[in-house]
Amino acid sequence: MLVLNNIEVVYDGVILVLKGVSLVARDGAITTLLGANGAGKTTTLKAISGLLATERGQLTKGTIELDGTRLDRLPAHEVVRCGVTQVFEGRRVFENLTVEENLIAGGHAQPDQKLVRASIDSVYEIFAPLRERRQQQAGYLSGGEQQMLAIGRALMSAPKVILLDEPSLGLAPRFVEDICRVIRRLKNERALTVLLVEQNAALALEIADHGYVMENGRIVLEGPAEALRQNPDIKEFYLGLDEAGTRRSYRDVKRYRRRKRWLS
Repeated sequence: MLVLNNIEVVYDGVILVLKGVSLVARDGAITTLLGANGAGKTTTLKAISGLLATERGQLTKGTIELDGTRLDRLPAHEVVRCGVTQVFEGRRVFENLTVEENLIAGGHAQPDQKLVRASIDSVYEIFAPLRERRQQQAGYLSGGEQQMLAIGRALMSAPKVILLDEPSLGLAPRFVEDICRVIRRLKNERALTVLLVEQNAALALEIADHGYVMENGRIVLEGPAEALRQNPDIKEFYLGLDEAGTRRSYRDVKRYRRRKRWLS
């Protein structure tokens, strides 16, 4: 399993962003990390991927392990070779390359070209629309198709763990449903471990097995997804529901204040 143990991350040598974060993403399960903008969710994923240095960040305390192997001491390309891959927020496909060239780039860590070809065919089997556009430049795909390509490119390295950062962001409802089906399929058919960062808490808790809530660089609540869905604070502050389960409008709320019962 993927284990984060009391990690701290500092940017520019002075800005403490993560303040003792510990979490576990269990094998073959979907774990979601919830929180508002600026809570530290994406920084957590970059700490796992070894990408903090690209933004002048540094892991200053704690450990990150995958099946007992320390990842926090490795450069990003070695983290990929250990079995961890990340799909970034905003998709970030190579717009000037074709769909198939994007997938080939994702398989750079695979030395066997026959396995690269097999992986490409596997991606086309999961994402049928990509097969039809295999020779089309990625920049001309729709947002949903680009998200499919971004996930497919991540799968090319045959990961054990996939980190998904806001996969539903900016997508039409139809594509959101497609992406959710794919995430479930990856878990069920490939026993892939998924760590999902998602602001759409209702969506995340619907497909996740376990969840963590992050605020101001700290984990403030965690538990099974079903238990989090029933938590009154989660309902109010992340699902927008009142105590009766009715969706409320913030226009009717004169003062928005977090009670943070989980900290008491």
